[in-house]
Amino acid sequence: MPRGGGRWSRIERELRDARGPLLAGVDEVGRGPLAGPVVACAVVMPADAQAIRGVDDSKALTAAVRDKLAVRIRERCLALAIGAASVREIDRLNIYHASVLAMRRAIQRLSVTPDHVVIDGNRIRTLGIEHTAVVGGDARCHSVACASIVAKVTRDRLMHALAKRHPFYRWDTNVGYGTRDHYAAVNARGLTSHHRRSFPVLQQLTLELSFAPSDKEPALSAALLDALEHNHALDPELLA
Repeated sequence: MPRGGGRWSRIERELRDARGPLLAGVDEVGRGPLAGPVVACAVVMPADAQAIRGVDDSKALTAAVRDKLAVRIRERCLALAIGAASVREIDRLNIYHASVLAMRRAIQRLSVTPDHVVIDGNRIRTLGIEHTAVVGGDARCHSVACASIVAKVTRDRLMHALAKRHPFYRWDTNVGYGTRDHYAAVNARGLTSHHRRSFPVLQQLTLELSFAPSDKEPALSAALLDALEHNHALDPELLA
């Protein structure tokens, strides 16, 4: 479970019995890309409703299926919130601590206070919130899989919006990951302000080729960065 079975996992049933019905599933996406923020989602699904059939680890689903499921998750959830950490925060804190920051922001923005939190991966001492960590949680816990899907859809839409202003980097297809096209664009055009300079491969490229970030960032990019940098909720209009 989940593997699309439409049932709650044993882990979730036991946590609800022990802690209470309001269980928040939390997951993040975007640790590995060369560009763009890390985005987290926290979601509380109703315990008395059937799990959504088809929900699985976001990486196991096609983009079209993720988009459809994200709509159903938003319709059925009791509460859902997005948190993010900007490229500037990633470079300042490192990707691990920036990911924790994004998760903490998502949990804090929930409109209900969860009885307990379940996250994907290993326990995080710096999360500051009592939680249960499940290795492979996005493939084993329905609520974590729901969070994984919404976080992935949100981040992909953000990168698609930025791709319209920076088409050469092909973020519409690679969403910031280090594909051959992306590396070729960095070699040819240099880095944008959306690239993570703390990542070793980009540090090396910057040193070798003396790349400088563009000083002509469009208004949309600035608005997105401002929302992320100042801990604001992501405005859906910025992703249109």
